[in-house]
Amino acid sequence: MELKVVDMKVPEGANIVLGQSHFIKTAEDLYEAMVGSVPGAKFGIAFSEASGDCLIRLEGNDPELVKAAGENSGALSCGHTFVVLMKGAFPINVLRAIKDVQEVCSIFCATANPLQVVVLQTEAGRGIMGVIDGLPPKGVETQANVEERRGLLRKFGYKL
Repeated sequence: MELKVVDMKVPEGANIVLGQSHFIKTAEDLYEAMVGSVPGAKFGIAFSEASGDCLIRLEGNDPELVKAAGENSGALSCGHTFVVLMKGAFPINVLRAIKDVQEVCSIFCATANPLQVVVLQTEAGRGIMGVIDGLPPKGVETQANVEERRGLLRKFGYKL
């Protein structure tokens, strides 16, 4: 066994959702989940098959994001995983729809932070062991931080 750390390449201004799924129709079903959640959002999807042709299946409506999703999926080289990259939407807008896709087993993360994926490689293949999402905490928020956080949520339109 060998542990590897894979850096995900998230384009500027994009968010990533990384998950595990099964079955060849995952890429098309994730496409439908995305367009049904946030019409007008730009996105790219990559799904890595774990049997049969073992191809990375690509879908999306933005060629740059489709290409980047495929490159990230190739760097992971873990079967039955998917990568969704998006602009013009936040993961909070699409996670429920993604989780409702029949083939989706789990979500490892949804983030715009720097992302590293811990991958275990054996003679049988590779699998995701966990993720490193962003940076460690630097302290506990102050009252000024609370006000800033609440203001940001209102700026984005998530709170009144």
